[in-house]
Amino acid sequence: MDRELAIAPKDVLVQIVKLSQKNGMEGDKGGWKDFLKVYDKKFGASMSDPARRTPEVLRTFLDTFKKEEHLKFFAKVLTCHSNRDLVKQVAKSEDTESPVQKLVRLTLDHPQYPIEYSFPSYEQDWIVSKLGKKSKVATSDTLLAVDCEMVLCEDGTEALVKICVVDQDLEVKLHEFVNPNKAVADYRTQITGVSAKDLDGITCSLADIQKKLKKLLSQGAILVGHSLSNDLKALKVDHPRVIDTSFVFKLGDESTNRRPSLNNLCKFVLGYELRKKDSPHNCVDDACAAMKLVLAKMKPGSDEAIPVAQDEVPDSETAKLLIHRIPKDHPSEELCQVIPGDFTIEIQARKKVRGDKYSAIATFKSPREALNTYNNLEGIEEKDSSGRSQKPVSVQFKDGSTAIVCVRKMTPDNPVVKSSAKRPCPTDAPVDESKRLKTAQISESPDQNLCVDDDHVKEIDRLKDLLSQRDQEISSLHKIIAALTRKHGL
Repeated sequence: MDRELAIAPKDVLVQIVKLSQKNGMEGDKGGWKDFLKVYDKKFGASMSDPARRTPEVLRTFLDTFKKEEHLKFFAKVLTCHSNRDLVKQVAKSEDTESPVQKLVRLTLDHPQYPIEYSFPSYEQDWIVSKLGKKSKVATSDTLLAVDCEMVLCEDGTEALVKICVVDQDLEVKLHEFVNPNKAVADYRTQITGVSAKDLDGITCSLADIQKKLKKLLSQGAILVGHSLSNDLKALKVDHPRVIDTSFVFKLGDESTNRRPSLNNLCKFVLGYELRKKDSPHNCVDDACAAMKLVLAKMKPGSDEAIPVAQDEVPDSETAKLLIHRIPKDHPSEELCQVIPGDFTIEIQARKKVRGDKYSAIATFKSPREALNTYNNLEGIEEKDSSGRSQKPVSVQFKDGSTAIVCVRKMTPDNPVVKSSAKRPCPTDAPVDESKRLKTAQISESPDQNLCVDDDHVKEIDRLKDLLSQRDQEISSLHKIIAALTRKHGL
């Protein structure tokens, strides 16, 4: 541990000290402030911000910890940082980037990566995989795809109940039910395909799965998955060498905030429908689909943008509005306050409970009534991840509490290109030579007068997209504040 702390950069030492404070950890000289009172007679604890202290002071404090549990905690934090630094070094240092490493880099470079993959890895029930030496990581292209199913527990958390891992030959390496070992509030059977009966007699725990997965990842494997961060959170595993298929495929509208669904990727890239609408998930199918997508993405000519697909919506759906982000402690009967008016509203059963929120459907007599009601709602209109219009609306419930719920249309205002489920799989069909030739001609004949770096243009577009999103969020918040002010007469 002394060696690891001696070479750790200051920002890592600062984080460890802050985490020791957060967790109430004490060494031989007490906690951080107790240590400063003894160590620094001049300033004492008056300058307690670890970032304002030198690395030597931080290391001296950390050297006062001798308990094994504390040292293991520090080691876990150090491993997390060294793993991420190693993956970044490999991504930057390779002169000839392999197709696999390119996808790892695309995942790391995605704007949402720092948010989605910031895990509380230092917590006791998390495990951190060890990557080993840089030379080993740089040469290892072993791929493993994972998919998990989670249930909602009575304490408001999600717990793992099923997992599947497949290798790049689509051979199943791990496929098991997992006992959450806590009371389950909702099995989400219509989504997970798992019921209480499936877990009868199941003794496999999360810790058992972590051990098996750690063994599979011990050789520097790359973990593949769609929205993989959700699976890693359920598994409580921090593995930095990942490929997220929701990050590496470009959408046709060039948005960096929206991501394609696994089903739509399968339709467009692989040429088949992963599952019928409203069918439950299948861990094996989903893991195999993610692996097939990565293998297809590594093929030449696979950079074509994915159309922003929209599902076919029956006419009857246009007479409905989706109400979501509803606090679960308020019954659906109170939702008439969200959509006022002289008409009949049929609130359907709760579709999906997630954490402390749920969703419901409001059914009107006609599409016109639904549209008029939506248009009359106060709220700044925005788009959801599928491009459908919605409005955040301030509502006050019977008990006097207020909340912001979202009311969303069931159909897009301007349907965009629909993906075809009949597109041939790139792995089975040859690349169109005329398309390849045309692309080559364009790349070899750039405009001689073009002075702008293409990478800079892309970065500018990305930043504009991000600013636009932030502006929408700020506008929505201002509108909500104004609505609450009027409601309470402030």
